[in-house]
Amino acid sequence: MTTDLLHFYRAKIVQSQSNELTSSSQVFVDDPDQNQALTTLNQLFIQLNKQQGAEPISETEQPTNQSPQTLGVYLWGDVGRGKTFLMDMFYSYLNTNRKLRLHFHRFMAEVHQQLNTAKGISDPLVHIAHLYADKYQVICFDEFFVSDIGDAIILGRLFEHIFNQGVILVATSNIEVNRLYEGGLQRERFLPFIELLTKKVHQVELKGLTDHRINQQSITPLSVQLSLQPLMKQQSFIELAGLYYPHEAAVCTTHDTIIICNRAIEYQARVNKLIWFNFKDLCDGPRSQLDYIEIASLFEHVVIDKVPQLGGEVRTWIKARGTEDAAIGNKTGERQLSYATNDDPARRFISLVDELYDQKVSLTVCSSFNINQLYSGGALSFEFRRTISRLIEMKRWNKALK
Repeated sequence: MTTDLLHFYRAKIVQSQSNELTSSSQVFVDDPDQNQALTTLNQLFIQLNKQQGAEPISETEQPTNQSPQTLGVYLWGDVGRGKTFLMDMFYSYLNTNRKLRLHFHRFMAEVHQQLNTAKGISDPLVHIAHLYADKYQVICFDEFFVSDIGDAIILGRLFEHIFNQGVILVATSNIEVNRLYEGGLQRERFLPFIELLTKKVHQVELKGLTDHRINQQSITPLSVQLSLQPLMKQQSFIELAGLYYPHEAAVCTTHDTIIICNRAIEYQARVNKLIWFNFKDLCDGPRSQLDYIEIASLFEHVVIDKVPQLGGEVRTWIKARGTEDAAIGNKTGERQLSYATNDDPARRFISLVDELYDQKVSLTVCSSFNINQLYSGGALSFEFRRTISRLIEMKRWNKALK
């Protein structure tokens, strides 16, 4: 059995192209920029598998220019360039059980939960770092993106101790390390973590011009509708349920609530692990990433109905003084934020799609707006490009569209 990641990459390309005419799954192509990134990732892959006692590797496979201080690879670039694909392939074929693969937001949710249970411990971040190091040799993050000051403050000290124990980090992101948490509150407190990452991991940019999620023969991104119809109807939902659960579709629970993170969320209909929500119940209210993590773990198919046009004209708002401001010594009226009125639900929608995508949950979005109109401009235009790319790929997961 080979320990060369490049071998697995080329085999996956050949396999996907041979199935192109008979399958609606994604077709992989031999991308020069992916090959360049894979060369660096492969050096780490070979090194780790050799440590695990995998088969001996030839001299031509020996890692080159791999610094002993290097503790990972950071893949970054525009949406749909293959970052997650490469990282997942690395993770899948890595010859160890001491590995963890999570969406970055889910990792941070875990850390916050562990902090809540570590009361009474003199240095909880050191304790948490030891927990991860004792269990994992390699941690893989998808969509490394820091937007919360609490996360920004925690990350530096946590990873200082994680790296000190030799844990390897492989991460994907849409932005380079130096731009993480750019423009964030009290960013100077985050700079030591940026310096740490710069020293410890190889940064590799995927510079390709092609979004591989939408560059498929079965997809026309400029005209595609994100729904079976502009509004989900009861009969349409039953027909959809019949595709997934043919023996249960007639037994449909309607207009009830489900308890998520100890709070009730209303849903329109449910059959087994298929559930239909209205957008406002999921994204236009006090919801968090934890809600979406739990939903994605409970269901295999989600319908979101009545998705409005998000974003809008960016305005400058003054944030009132709160507990966070008091903790860092800000004066009332000192903080100014620029965002559109519909950016709060848009941010939640982005988080929801990320979590469903990460846990391979199929998603049907119902909206009277097509994909190019779904976000009309705002402070989240950059982040929403990833959401559009992922929605298009997730459309291929929907049985009703095959």
